[in-house]
Amino acid sequence: MKLLLKKSASKGEKSGVTFMNGKVRFQGVALNVYCYAVDGILIDTGAQSLKKYFEAFINEVNFHQVMLTHFHEDHTGCAAYVAKSTQHPIYLNQKSIHACSQKADYPLYRQLFWGRRKPFLAQVMPDTFTSNNATWDAIDTPGHADDHKAFLNRETGQLFTGDLFVQERTKVVMTEESIPQIIDSLKRVLTYDFNEMFCSHAGFVENGRAALTRKLDYLLSIQHDVLTLHEKGESANEICKKLFPKKYPIIKLSGGEWDSRHIVSSILSGHR
Repeated sequence: MKLLLKKSASKGEKSGVTFMNGKVRFQGVALNVYCYAVDGILIDTGAQSLKKYFEAFINEVNFHQVMLTHFHEDHTGCAAYVAKSTQHPIYLNQKSIHACSQKADYPLYRQLFWGRRKPFLAQVMPDTFTSNNATWDAIDTPGHADDHKAFLNRETGQLFTGDLFVQERTKVVMTEESIPQIIDSLKRVLTYDFNEMFCSHAGFVENGRAALTRKLDYLLSIQHDVLTLHEKGESANEICKKLFPKKYPIIKLSGGEWDSRHIVSSILSGHR
């Protein structure tokens, strides 16, 4: 099955930020993930399945510390390589440090796409940290994952959003994601002063504030529609069929771990 995977990667630079973007394709599903190097910091480490690209990137760029947006395997897949090949500290939300020190446990389709993340040791992410020339804020942004952080360079106004953004009009999410929490996290980051955004899947977004505002407006609209239909007596399945009629390939491939239904159910759970 691995032979059917198509892998590629591209390296680039934008506004003083160097990046590696790794891509995996399988059965009509195309996924990608970025890691970034800026001012002596490595933000995320890429996926183990794409290690030949991300490890080469890690070897090429200059950094003295690693900041992980969250524990998911496409972001932490090469953290063990960093730990083995350098003496640089790796920082992560305290909530996930123990889990990442253990053998990873996640579904087979995710192992197919992203590989098996090896255990690694991380230190507790501080609320603020410094790079070569800047002070940064580590902003709590749960919703996609309970341990999720976004990083803001105060000097440049560049915001690194991990998986908070991804796309403006969210159609499917993972089982454990919470739309109400994502809404709160979007509101929180929008209180900060920034413009350029670097997303772990969409890449560079020039006017990040405008894009995040549009995503917030979209999710608030979806939340309103879900609650309105629910008050009219419609079930979660009925609401999902009405608001999200299209069935995306990732739903079947993931066995339902990714699904539009989770958008509806998380809104209804948050409302209760």
